[in-house]
Amino acid sequence: MARRRSVPLTEAEQRLMEIVWSAGPATVGSIVEAIPAAERPAYNTVQTIMKILERKGYVEHRAEGRAFVYQAVVDREAAARTALSHVMQRFFGGSPRALALNLIEGDHLTEDELDELQRTIARAKDEG
Repeated sequence: MARRRSVPLTEAEQRLMEIVWSAGPATVGSIVEAIPAAERPAYNTVQTIMKILERKGYVEHRAEGRAFVYQAVVDREAAARTALSHVMQRFFGGSPRALALNLIEGDHLTEDELDELQRTIARAKDEG
């Protein structure tokens, strides 16, 4: 069984996960080929990152001949929640309120976006 994820994805890990999420099960070779040639890392680099992703619990593999086929075991939404939780703990003392206030006050939200936030808050109050 895969180890529980303890940290969010790095930028390089997320880039490879986006390929696996989009393409479905993939070999290291097919992942390498999915990256534009001008930005393509070495095969061994991708192989190493995929092993790290497996240790972190984001993917698992099965052997097909000599190749490993990697498949996501964590979806995008769960990975996003992990990253957001990490940011909240690291920069906002674990406070969802402080995180939300920073997002609202720090960004210049449109009136439509603020209205949507108000509706979301109202629904959460009704459900809570």
